[in-house]
Amino acid sequence: MLHLHHLIDDAKCYEKVRCLRWPYAVRCPHCESNKIAKRGRNHRHQECRRYRCKKCGRCFDDLTGTIFAGHHQPLRVWITGLYLMGLNVSNQQIAHELDLNESDVQEMTSLLRRGVVERRPVVRLEGEVECDEVYVIAGHKGRSDGIRGRKARRNRLKGARGRGTLATEKPPIFGMIQRGGEVRIAMLENVQQQTLAPLMLTTITAGSTVYTDEYNIHERLTQRGYEHKFVIVGANTPGTRMATGFMRCMSTPWRASGRCCVLGYVLIEGFPKRNCPCI
Repeated sequence: MLHLHHLIDDAKCYEKVRCLRWPYAVRCPHCESNKIAKRGRNHRHQECRRYRCKKCGRCFDDLTGTIFAGHHQPLRVWITGLYLMGLNVSNQQIAHELDLNESDVQEMTSLLRRGVVERRPVVRLEGEVECDEVYVIAGHKGRSDGIRGRKARRNRLKGARGRGTLATEKPPIFGMIQRGGEVRIAMLENVQQQTLAPLMLTTITAGSTVYTDEYNIHERLTQRGYEHKFVIVGANTPGTRMATGFMRCMSTPWRASGRCCVLGYVLIEGFPKRNCPCI
């Protein structure tokens, strides 16, 4: 039986990893020195190159320090799995396509989502920036310490009406997208001035034009040095498409995520081209 990862070239996968990690020259992941000597190839994965740092004397390879290091699955399997995750494919279907056990795929996708969240680059937005929030239902799935002592539910988790909070298991996913540029996404405890203000001040450059809906929480943007404009709900703008991306990746029938991994779902399934290279 022909599987998708059999059509992927390992050499091209490693070449892409090298281009993303070291666009100019190979650097030691331990001391950042560029004085490197080649040490052949990995005996298990022949396309993986090995190096030795002339400054600190430590050895490393193409995957050292990445989320792909230390696993027996070939790199092409990880890349194919990441591609399928960006298509919003379930773990069961990914396991079928890659000819892997479902428990292995569950661990693989969890590591990829965690890696995307932890290794996101810090971005600074300027110019025209749109902001919007979406409320998703996310409980304590997979975290028994978070539900110990609580009465058992007879039905599935249902979010309360209206704007939610992390405490009510309906956290807001707040996104800021620069028109024609980068995007910043964060899961917040609530949507209040004391929560939103620090995030926006550290992300959006003063003097930028900020587009939001008519929610009164954004009334103080002009006092913070921004030009504030409104966007009609439902208009075809980057901000509304961003919110649609949030909901697309969280509305599939098989999706039931806990708060610990909901942000990883949004970053990969909602914006795969922007966030996946950082792992």
